[in-house]
Amino acid sequence: MTSRLPVWNLPHNVCLRFLDSYIRLGQLDRARDLLDKIPHPPLPSLTILISAFTRRNLPKESIRLYQRLRETKDLKPDRLVLLSVAKACACSLDPVEAKGLHEEAIKFGLASDLLLGNAMINMYGKCGSHQGSRKVFDDMPIKDVISWTSLISAYLTCRMPTVALRVFRDMLHGGVDPNSFTLSTALRVCSELKALGFGREIHSFALRKGFEDDVFVGSGLVDLYANCSSIRQARSIFNRVPNKDSVSWIVMLTAYFADGDCEEAMKLFELMRYQGVATSSASWNCMISGFAQNGIPEQTIRLLHEMQHSGFKPNHITLISMLPVCAFIENLRKGREIHGYIYRHWFVEDLTVSTALILMYAKCGDLDKARHVFNHMHRKDTVAWNTMILTNSMHGRGEDALSVFHQMLKCGVKPNSVTFTVVLTGCSHSQLVVEGKSIFHSMSKDHGLQPDADHYACMVDVLGRSGHLEEAYELIQNMPMQPTVGAWGALLASCRVYKNVELAKIAAAHLFEIEPENPGNYVLLSNILVSAKMWDEASSVRVIMRDRMRDRGVTKVPGCTWVQVRDKVYTFVKGDDKNPHREAIYGFLKDIREKMRFDGYLPDTEYVLQDVAEEEKEELLCSHSEKLAVAFGILNVNSESVIRVFKNLRICGDCHNTIKFMAKVTGLQIIVRDNVRFHHFRDGNCSCKDLW
Repeated sequence: MTSRLPVWNLPHNVCLRFLDSYIRLGQLDRARDLLDKIPHPPLPSLTILISAFTRRNLPKESIRLYQRLRETKDLKPDRLVLLSVAKACACSLDPVEAKGLHEEAIKFGLASDLLLGNAMINMYGKCGSHQGSRKVFDDMPIKDVISWTSLISAYLTCRMPTVALRVFRDMLHGGVDPNSFTLSTALRVCSELKALGFGREIHSFALRKGFEDDVFVGSGLVDLYANCSSIRQARSIFNRVPNKDSVSWIVMLTAYFADGDCEEAMKLFELMRYQGVATSSASWNCMISGFAQNGIPEQTIRLLHEMQHSGFKPNHITLISMLPVCAFIENLRKGREIHGYIYRHWFVEDLTVSTALILMYAKCGDLDKARHVFNHMHRKDTVAWNTMILTNSMHGRGEDALSVFHQMLKCGVKPNSVTFTVVLTGCSHSQLVVEGKSIFHSMSKDHGLQPDADHYACMVDVLGRSGHLEEAYELIQNMPMQPTVGAWGALLASCRVYKNVELAKIAAAHLFEIEPENPGNYVLLSNILVSAKMWDEASSVRVIMRDRMRDRGVTKVPGCTWVQVRDKVYTFVKGDDKNPHREAIYGFLKDIREKMRFDGYLPDTEYVLQDVAEEEKEELLCSHSEKLAVAFGILNVNSESVIRVFKNLRICGDCHNTIKFMAKVTGLQIIVRDNVRFHHFRDGNCSCKDLW
């Protein structure tokens, strides 16, 4: 009985056929294992395998394969092998790997090769190293139009459009004729700089050189004119471009969305489909992200369903667009569905998707799930850490926000300006004055960051919420920059809590000057004056507000609260007499009020800002929208143990006390998000410790 020879012991040409067969069948792991066992693997097969890993979005594996063969087999690469590795380095976005490949090219005397040099210019640009791109370019003895175009593109990718434009001018002065890709890249530069004048010159040049029908140049011109607010001219050029590909359509769609014209974008998308232009994941993502960024969640969700029915699977770009939509409309059920899709399709390793998932859960009121996602992330960047700190801060967990901040520092992740904004916000919501001061001073002392106006506003909030009003006012007066709305607004809000009328008048006077059209400042000062029984002054403030709002056409945002029960969202407004569930809701609230009286509770009529009798004040309090929404949620609770309610304005003190009592008598956890923070009510207590 004869035993079968291992594949690598077969004749050399047979091994190669096996190797090529594995690659063609997509069995890259088997191809790699075979390549490792061949004593002298052929360079063409290595090139093909490296390229195959890169096409599979595994550029790190491509680089590791090359490095391992260099170490174990003393491999001497040719220019095609290095070219395939250069493309892998470009996809990896790793400047260290890019520099290593460049050193390999120099070592083997291939750095002067035109094809490889052009690839390395592009590689360094993709990795964010414009210095590397310039070094390769300057060292090349021969340069062609691709060399120049690659350098222009590298500077553009590295967010240096002014230098990119200068390189384009140098190219023209050097007598090198641009091709269509050069012109489209230069047009992107002009679009970035909003350099409409120079863009028009390129347009004229393109017409003279016969590029008017080129799809790349046409798309570049559409993008230029659209970004420079010339939408009509952009559409005119778009209409004249023959044989438009999907990219051209996407550029025009993006232009409409950027201009806020979602209706025209939808019409164009329908025209695209009517004309038989093949849709793609990119075109569907353009539509989904466009409607999402313009704040139209219903249409965004409809498009997602249409995309799936058309046979396209959502990718990471789709998910990054959809998760903020779920957060925007506080649709936890839809967010959970998307999380399930992320888990089933292995998007959990995508850093951006996981970070968006944390924020979605946070804004939908599920703090525990947000923490779960964060804790299971294998890799975390500064944005992910900042998001988790923000999550704890918005839910009033200041101590937890601080804990995450210190973990971030221990892991060696460098904080940025946003980090300190969100951690100081956490300190303000939990009255951590000492900790807040320490972190504020550590910015410049330990981290080399100078506090900006937002950080000072956060620090004013830290002091103000803790009752240190005079110290907060002194900090504003000593700010090294002009105090902002945030600083004065934080002081005014604190004056409401601690009933400091004089400082409230000072803060409000500055706010009236900075943003005279904001009715919230007038309302807040009026409420402070009403609480102090200064009826005449409060009335005067209301008159001023009414006149200024009328003159500027500003309307006051009415208070409303909403709660999702199963698949439907129910919205409530104050004194909602037309609600079909009115009798059951008010009956429940009446029972709750009687139980509260039995427990010694007295309604806090201070929150009724009208000069009426006490009994009428109690009735007015009972009709607040947040009470109605919470009552409806309790009456319709199924198997859930948590009710999540959302309000567009700040919750009032009497509603806060009532909801605490509701949580106590029902045994449910009630989470209410107002326009300042989340309140977690459980067993008669609130996470804010009554200090919001």
